[in-house]
Amino acid sequence: MSGFEKLEENLDSLIALCHQLKRENQALRARESSLASERGKLLEQNEMARQKIETMINRLKSLNVD
Repeated sequence: MSGFEKLEENLDSLIALCHQLKRENQALRARESSLASERGKLLEQNEMARQKIETMINRLKSLNVD
């Protein structure tokens, strides 16, 4: 195998690796976006639960005042 053929083979390998990394990067970005969306929903649910619990605690406290 000549030096030129070896260089061409290495270049083909690098191109294939770049394509693979690009696909992986796109998949990771999609996953990151999905997780960020899920996190936002969970934070919202957590806040709603916190508010409901706070409301229940205040109602219980008002019952004890009587």
